Amino acid sequence: MQRRKFIRTVGVGAAGVAAASTIAAPAIAQSMPEVKWRLTSSFPKSLDTLYGGSELFAKLIGEMSDNKFQVRVFAAGEIVPGLQVADAVQNGTVEAGQTAAYYYFGKHPNFVFETGLPFSMNQRQYYAWLEFGGGHELVNDFYKEYNFRSFTFGGTGCQMGGWFRKEIKSMDDMKGLKFRVGGFAGLILQRLGVVPQQIAGGDIYPALEKGTIDACEWVGPYDDEKLGFNKVAKYYYYPGWWEGASVGSLYINNKVWEELPKPYKSMVEAAAGRVTSWMVPKYDAGNPAALRRLVAAGTELRPFPRSVLEPCFIEAYKYYDELSAKDPKFKKIYDSLKAFRADENLWFRVAENTFDNFNFSMSAQGR
Repeated sequence: MQRRKFIRTVGVGAAGVAAASTIAAPAIAQSMPEVKWRLTSSFPKSLDTLYGGSELFAKLIGEMSDNKFQVRVFAAGEIVPGLQVADAVQNGTVEAGQTAAYYYFGKHPNFVFETGLPFSMNQRQYYAWLEFGGGHELVNDFYKEYNFRSFTFGGTGCQMGGWFRKEIKSMDDMKGLKFRVGGFAGLILQRLGVVPQQIAGGDIYPALEKGTIDACEWVGPYDDEKLGFNKVAKYYYYPGWWEGASVGSLYINNKVWEELPKPYKSMVEAAAGRVTSWMVPKYDAGNPAALRRLVAAGTELRPFPRSVLEPCFIEAYKYYDELSAKDPKFKKIYDSLKAFRADENLWFRVAENTFDNFNFSMSAQGR
């Protein structure tokens, strides 16, 4: 009898807990405030991976909050031009922005660090430094003076070196070239005689078509095909040494972030994490077929010769040392990244690089 009584009691208790759970969830949801954000992107809607990351973010936030927390996404130019996202978030014109931090190197060289320092690390290594090597803490500490904070927001993997109307056989062929190149790399190339141009993604094609620029780089085959660069430039070079890794940024105004309820902050972190885990694989899946189509349509694929890569590498690290010597803010972050890079490269040379080189050689033999 006691056993039957115990079972009956437990059964009632479990049913009571289940009932309470079904009642409590809507009550919690009803207690959460309605929050509406505007998120402006640096990218046009045609780029379904970059701009698509913001759309995915907004969708996830809405689903997790039962639409109590709404994020409305705007493409480049709809609220502000693509290269003014940081300013819009800083001054509170919008609550959040999707961008590439290195677009704003003119404010301070440290804006290069979140996107990717040229000739530093690959995508996985860069994520590791940001997440576990102190990178994010250093970057967000620096961002305090700009009134926003940042979350990793996807990435592209190693990018292509860009589209050129003529062959590039040495650094002499680069001198005087009006080259649309993203962010900080332009400062390095300028020291070697290139004329860098910073132009937002949606404005590159007309500049190349009209001859305002001689060459351009963007991301890789999947996006470059959409933007049509192969129609006006024949030679497609690799790798984009200035972006062996390219990390996207989600900027959020500090006051807005501080006012956000804790559950909503967790939603932002979770949704930004999902965008990050989604974006690089999407590029990795789309780039091979796009590259085949480009080559089939007449694009000539070319590697940058070592006679171009080595001078660029040497000049890059010479410039970093100069900046470190005169700018303590730059040195603080650079020292962290450089030390992390040394360890990462030692490790990747042991297993990752050995496996990749062997596997790729087998694949090249059709095996």
